[in-house]
Amino acid sequence: MTVEQNVLQQHSQKHQQTLLNQLREITGTTDIQLLQQALQVSNGDLAEAVAFLTEKNAKVPQQDETTYYQTSQVASDRYISVGSQADTNVIDLTGDDKDDLQRAIALSLEESSRAFRETGITDEEQAISRVLEASIAENKASLKRTHTEVWSDSPNPHDRKRIDNCPVGLKNVGNTCWFSAVIQSLFNLLEFQRLVLNYSPPARVHDLPRNQKEHRNLPFMQELRNLFSLMVGSKRKYVDPSRAVEILKDAFKSTESQQQDVSEFTHKLLDWLEDAFQMKAEEDREGEKPKNPMVELFYGRFLAVGVLEGKKFENTEMFGQYPLQVNGFKDLHECLEAAMIEGEIESLHSAENSARSGQEHWFTELPPVLTFELSRFEFNQALGRPEKIHNKLEFPSMLYMDRYMDRNREITRIKREEIRRLKEHLTVLQQRLERYLSYGSGPKRFPLADVLQYAMEFASSKPVCTSPVEDIDSSAPPGGTTGQQLPPPSTADQDTLPPQESSCPASGPTAAPAAAQQQRVPIHKPFTQSRLPPDLPMHPAPRHITEEELRVLEGCLHRWRSEVENDTRDLQGSITRIHRTIELMYSDKSMMQVPYRLHAVLVHEGQANAGHYWAYIYDPHQRCWMKYNDISVTKSSWEELVRDSFGGYRNASAYCLMYINDKKPFLIEEEFDKETGQILSGMDKLPPDLKQYVKEDNELFDKEIEEWDTLQTRKAQQEKLALTAAAATAAASQDPEYMEQPSPTNDSKHLQEDTERAISRAAAEQEDRSPEALLNAAMMTPNMQGIIMAIGKSSSVYEKNGPEAAFFKAIKLEYARLLRFAQEDTTPENDYRLQHIIVYFIQNQAPKKILERTLLTQFADRNLAFDERCKSIMNVARAKLDLIKPEEVNMDEYEIWHQDYRNFRETTIYMVTGLELFQKTSYVEALMYLIYSYQYNKELLSKGLYRGHDEELLGHYRRECLLKLNEQAATMFESGEEPEVTTGLGIMNELVVPCIPLLLVHDTEKDLLAVEDMRNRWCSYLGQEMESNLQEKLTDFLPKLLDCSTEIKSFHDPPKLPLYSTLELCERFSRIMAALGRVPTAGR
Repeated sequence: MTVEQNVLQQHSQKHQQTLLNQLREITGTTDIQLLQQALQVSNGDLAEAVAFLTEKNAKVPQQDETTYYQTSQVASDRYISVGSQADTNVIDLTGDDKDDLQRAIALSLEESSRAFRETGITDEEQAISRVLEASIAENKASLKRTHTEVWSDSPNPHDRKRIDNCPVGLKNVGNTCWFSAVIQSLFNLLEFQRLVLNYSPPARVHDLPRNQKEHRNLPFMQELRNLFSLMVGSKRKYVDPSRAVEILKDAFKSTESQQQDVSEFTHKLLDWLEDAFQMKAEEDREGEKPKNPMVELFYGRFLAVGVLEGKKFENTEMFGQYPLQVNGFKDLHECLEAAMIEGEIESLHSAENSARSGQEHWFTELPPVLTFELSRFEFNQALGRPEKIHNKLEFPSMLYMDRYMDRNREITRIKREEIRRLKEHLTVLQQRLERYLSYGSGPKRFPLADVLQYAMEFASSKPVCTSPVEDIDSSAPPGGTTGQQLPPPSTADQDTLPPQESSCPASGPTAAPAAAQQQRVPIHKPFTQSRLPPDLPMHPAPRHITEEELRVLEGCLHRWRSEVENDTRDLQGSITRIHRTIELMYSDKSMMQVPYRLHAVLVHEGQANAGHYWAYIYDPHQRCWMKYNDISVTKSSWEELVRDSFGGYRNASAYCLMYINDKKPFLIEEEFDKETGQILSGMDKLPPDLKQYVKEDNELFDKEIEEWDTLQTRKAQQEKLALTAAAATAAASQDPEYMEQPSPTNDSKHLQEDTERAISRAAAEQEDRSPEALLNAAMMTPNMQGIIMAIGKSSSVYEKNGPEAAFFKAIKLEYARLLRFAQEDTTPENDYRLQHIIVYFIQNQAPKKILERTLLTQFADRNLAFDERCKSIMNVARAKLDLIKPEEVNMDEYEIWHQDYRNFRETTIYMVTGLELFQKTSYVEALMYLIYSYQYNKELLSKGLYRGHDEELLGHYRRECLLKLNEQAATMFESGEEPEVTTGLGIMNELVVPCIPLLLVHDTEKDLLAVEDMRNRWCSYLGQEMESNLQEKLTDFLPKLLDCSTEIKSFHDPPKLPLYSTLELCERFSRIMAALGRVPTAGR
């Protein structure tokens, strides 16, 4: 064969493989023979081949709904992406007319070719444009959303301030979580980071760009440099990537949109970066072939060795991201093994010149950064749309690539053959083991060892001669079934019975073991105990059996069971050894010379047409995994990565794996200063132009913080003045806001009379007679009740020693009583903090001066001025208050403590109201009360353990309320009725979705599981048939539900609080807590 013929043949093979890949992506058909048949029938015409397969597969008319077909483009001359599913375009086709379908595909292919010839922009680039436009449009549209739908930054810039040198997050500017995941993964490759930061555009960039690529790539490179520089030196916790996304959007014009694919975006992003660096490399070259750092970093080569129609061939091809199928494989090595061999490759190693076709791939050069695309989407022909594959796929943190290298081709082939032989043997052993573990010919099968034991139990049961039916006839109820005739045994059964037994009814041969199994007693051991204990119910048993027969049968069954158990153990041991041998096949040192360490895992949660992306990236300096989820960057663990990435557990699974060569530390090593030898960090990494850019942005942020602090200082001063005025008013009236005390007017005469009678009764009682019980009917606050009782108990001191001594006695008694309350262990429904502010202060260790002043203020209350004794004690208390010097009690601190108590009461009212509404199943009304009670309670608890209520209780009912609303909304959606569907989606958009970040922000397991349950409920509808309008609404809604951003949405103003007196609030609190206490623990 001439060189020219060889080149033509290689080109033909590439072209055919490309057509096969395109055809597979368009139709979703994976049958290679069927695809080749379609190409042969159509003489290589792609449109006719699609029509052939469509006609072949379209047997059942589908609903009128939007269907997505993916078509890949012919690979460029620069490299070939093997079986790439990244280079795809999306065509929306509506309707089922096959002629229309064929015309649409043909038109699409024609327009694709023409567009590429005219503009140099491929279809996949246009697809990128569409999603970028959608992202920007989503960001702009958010300004027009309703009040409850707006994602907003915290107005407090301190909340957005970067802490120390924590990694910087990226803001999701509208369906751009894929952008964040990819950019963070590349940014944390320090070599890539350096290349981008130190990139300088070609000198000719000052002139007008010469072509479309320069017009697109150079501005994007500058924005990427700006973005990276902010991620290095910004003082912000997260930065906004909108300008980089805008550049990408402006590069192409389209009106369509879709959820972007991570691997596709990565593939095209590297293309653009490669083009930008190529321009620079060509300018810098001096007669030598330019080296492109992007190609050297991300691209490798493999040798394709194969047979085409009986003729062997070899050719070298270049690859970037390597695609791997997930379906049908359990781990990454199985995926790689399958990807390295295509078709019937046996003929490669045989001497026969057969007509079989196939090829092997052997890596000749691996890139420093090795990226695998995990193909987790497939096209569902029946539903006419892509679906996600949730199968579990394991991958290692350290991957040894030796077995796939061309230099190890021969030894790998030997090992593969050995593994193939071992697996064949393993299959035989597993089949044999299965016969032991699932014995029987009917639908129900049992382990053979158990069957033998059941037979032994039957044989060793006490023989009986009477029928089991006759045995219970005397106690059978009238009209029962005991008198019915039992079916006679079959002829075959009768032939096997002795003459004396054939006349007795007998159970079928399979009934005895089953019945014995149901009544089997664990402590009974038939091989050591030949008879059942007499107190057990009667088992099915043989009618007649001699000792000799039983002895022989026991011996046989015992021997057979031992043999079966030994055989089972031997088979299991052999299977374990073979598995171990296969696992260790590549563990010798010679096959562990090409180590690749896992650098990043890009995770997708959701379904094919909606979902959220985030990334796990390894930090070699902290030796831990970090989770990059838009603006949130948190420490993680390998266990969390496995849970979210392997798949099979939830809707989340790895979609792209990025490994780095472990023998090339420069990829992740920090840069050193050439003069000082010190590690460059922060702003020192940046070139002068980017230093200035970051400095200006940091100055803007500092200015924002300064303005905020100034504003807050002004507000604090105004509040301080207001508090001072309020304190002056309070000092004059001695009537704090939180105490519902009536003013001393003539209208309160009936209250004064009740109080006088209560005091008289209290004074007449002995001190050990608990006068509290006498005042329960008095309509006054608990504080006032305690003071009146204390004054009553000090009456004798008043008579003997005067009002001042009585005052000291009363205040001592009252404080002792409140201290006792504060130290008591009470039931949940009896919270003394609600009744007495002093109890709240004691439990939270308020300063002594605050306690004293508060107690003095209560004794100085003007409502005590209804008889001479109380008035005298009140005057003493007021005199003591006047003696307190300003410097002795910090009035600002005093007001802060009292404001905290008011906040505690308000939180309690939110909580009680929300729980009461929840008990009444008024979930819509209850939600905001529960949300605000939880948030306010959390703020209280941040100051001290006894400042608020049980956080777990409030968190439970907040979570349960959201789950109930989610269930309610899903039920409405399922009804299909337009008003119900609209109401259900309104509940989700206005109430549930805005609250999801509140459950995600603290990352507690129960809240995360609740969010997962809610999402799973709605994602389950994706595989179901429904009307097109419902499908459209579901598609619009799901991205909002699946957005994992922890930015808090703003809510409506807090609901209006009802007015409760102290007694009423305590009563309602006690009632609702008692009701909750009756709910089983599992239910809470």
